[in-house]
Amino acid sequence: MTTRPGTALDVHAHAMPMPLLERLADRGLADLSGVSAAVLRLDPRVSGVAAGTPLPLARSQYDVAARLAEMDDAGVINHAVSLPPFLFCSTADEPQFVSDIVRHGNDELTVYVTGAADRLCGLGSVPLGWPGAADEARRCLDELGTAGIAIGSRGAGRELDDAVNDELWSFLAQRRVLVFLHPSGIPDPHRQRDFWLPQLVGYPMETALAVARLIFGRVLERYGLLLCLAHGGGCLPSLRGRLDLGWERKDVARTTAVPPSELTERLYYDTAVFSSTLLRRLIEDVGADHVLLGTDHPFELGDRNPLETVRTLGLDRAATRSVLWDNAAGLLGPSVSSGVLRSPPGRE
Repeated sequence: MTTRPGTALDVHAHAMPMPLLERLADRGLADLSGVSAAVLRLDPRVSGVAAGTPLPLARSQYDVAARLAEMDDAGVINHAVSLPPFLFCSTADEPQFVSDIVRHGNDELTVYVTGAADRLCGLGSVPLGWPGAADEARRCLDELGTAGIAIGSRGAGRELDDAVNDELWSFLAQRRVLVFLHPSGIPDPHRQRDFWLPQLVGYPMETALAVARLIFGRVLERYGLLLCLAHGGGCLPSLRGRLDLGWERKDVARTTAVPPSELTERLYYDTAVFSSTLLRRLIEDVGADHVLLGTDHPFELGDRNPLETVRTLGLDRAATRSVLWDNAAGLLGPSVSSGVLRSPPGRE
């Protein structure tokens, strides 16, 4: 991966390779009849959403040339690409079913990004919540050459702090690779059945819940994860004071040696908050060195002008460059086994 001065590396971008979707369709797990209308339907065991739910399928999800053209239009040179959460099988209860789909998803994602290896790298998925998740993470990094790992907010009916995930956390911390956390479910779905609330409200809530469990379950204290949160951490930044208050005054919440806010300060956050005021506050709170460009490309609820989003904040040149490139490059670079990820000119 290369870049020119003033360009950007987006860590929150998704792909759904067509060979994977066709394989799911052959198994009766996907309906591709709406592809020409940019619509996909998946079996609930795969998607984690209700049967028949129309899911958006932009052409660039499976067409590399279309993606590169859209990246050019946005001024983004590099994407770290992950499968979207409705290909994580987060609610499925059959381990072989989950591991098979995740494995093939990683294989096809690798083929997809290889089509433009100078501009794309992959973030592999794992069968979260099941034994063997660390093995798939190892395969992604060592055999497929992914630059990091993308995880959901739950898996197999288990929370992220469940002991079954300890082997995964230990491996990822030891390898010091970027872990991108994207919500893969929502709290109380019945109350969010209207108005597109799962994405508008449910996802930010889910991220806060998932990270709160990582905090109070002592995962973040025990393992030095390089964890980046989608959507600017969702509701988490605004809850830090309340989490600290609980830690201070409630014995049951005094599980860590340091207040929760000290642990959240170690995390990374993407820029996909869709408000310059909120993004400026996030950078003030966690520092420009802990914020990475993220757009949610190519979904309709994504940032279509990411460079403008960052540049209108009025940050100094170094901070702007950190958010647009340096932070992500620093986290992804050492993990790219082919060595093609390079610093921009002037940073060699």
